[in-house]
Amino acid sequence: MPATSLQEPSSVRLGLKENWQQFSLLLLINAFVGGMVGIERTVVPLIGANEFHVKSTVLITSFVISFGVVKALANLVSGQLADRLGRKRVLVAGWLIGLPVPFMIIFAPSWEWVIAANVLLGLSQGFAWSMTVVMKVDLVGPKGRGFAVGLNEFAGYVAVGLTAFLTGYLASRYGLRPMPIYLGVIYGIAGTILSILAVRDTRQHVQLEASRAANPASALSFREVFVLASFKDRNLLAASQAGLVNNLNDGMSWGIFPLFFTTLGLGIERIGVLKAVYPIVWGVGQVVTGPLSDRWGRKGLIVGGMCVQAVGLLITALGGHFGWWLVGSVLLGAGTAMVYPSLIAAVSDASHPTWRARSLSVYRFWRDLGYAIGALSAGLIADRFGFSAAIVAIGVLTFMSGTFYLVAAVEAKNPA
Repeated sequence: MPATSLQEPSSVRLGLKENWQQFSLLLLINAFVGGMVGIERTVVPLIGANEFHVKSTVLITSFVISFGVVKALANLVSGQLADRLGRKRVLVAGWLIGLPVPFMIIFAPSWEWVIAANVLLGLSQGFAWSMTVVMKVDLVGPKGRGFAVGLNEFAGYVAVGLTAFLTGYLASRYGLRPMPIYLGVIYGIAGTILSILAVRDTRQHVQLEASRAANPASALSFREVFVLASFKDRNLLAASQAGLVNNLNDGMSWGIFPLFFTTLGLGIERIGVLKAVYPIVWGVGQVVTGPLSDRWGRKGLIVGGMCVQAVGLLITALGGHFGWWLVGSVLLGAGTAMVYPSLIAAVSDASHPTWRARSLSVYRFWRDLGYAIGALSAGLIADRFGFSAAIVAIGVLTFMSGTFYLVAAVEAKNPA
């Protein structure tokens, strides 16, 4: 029995134009996926500090650590599950797992409940977001891959930013709970219904692309793909470490930026603005940087983007007022927009269609492990030396990661 109802082989075609309806549906679904993360960007660290009176920065950022570790592991198995069970089943499973998350945050009697909710959120995101990426890459084929990934991440991270702003606005008027978190209930129900009723699987698109591939498929085990994507292939190694550091600085900003800005006297609504600008610039920018990576190549955008991120972090740490922090947020978003779709496309370029889903899952494992490493390391540094020192340290590491990619990676001759 097939995992899902598939199109007849004669009707399967590759390309964005040819698959625009399913592609657009997956964009909307990924916006709901991003919104589920956005409900936490502004208010959850403040819930820990203000409602549960958690004093340690490491303990407050533990919700990001639990999210990052679980999401990384879910990413690692999502590609294997997608190849065995079908993309749609994994997508639906991700939504069903994520449905309890907003309710657990709303009714949490202790901080441990919030941490537990983020275990489920990490598992949900690892399945649902991974599948929206993989299915769009499946649909468009080798041409325009960067554009497809850019649109996917645009939808997800604009939703993260808008939701971060809305939760900050609602929290400033109605309190940290429950009103801001109701947005997550709406996202969860809508995303689940659409995924079950409207999404079609894309495995036959993979088979079609594989049949046209110039190089024959290699029969690689999951272990072999993991070793190749993590250590053996220089392009995949460079991409994995850059992805890890990219999300390392995002995990740091998620966990400690609200606390940092609070100590400097900002109110929740203005913190919400700063927390919204970063992912909105990140999301919108990818509509431009994704296609540019198809035309110009991936390497320059990745190296340049890591450097722009580093500058944004340094400005945030050393700037003394809202205007500088706004500039830092814009630069952090712009740099991430340059890096994010380019890295996913670079991994896709270096992977055969028959094991691309597994290769992307390994890359996303290392990338999203950065959430946990960033939150933990920033929390430890902040507890010992202060928030500014933690942000500067992560900024320096981000610059070093871009330098490593410059030296290690070899540009694909024809990315598109």
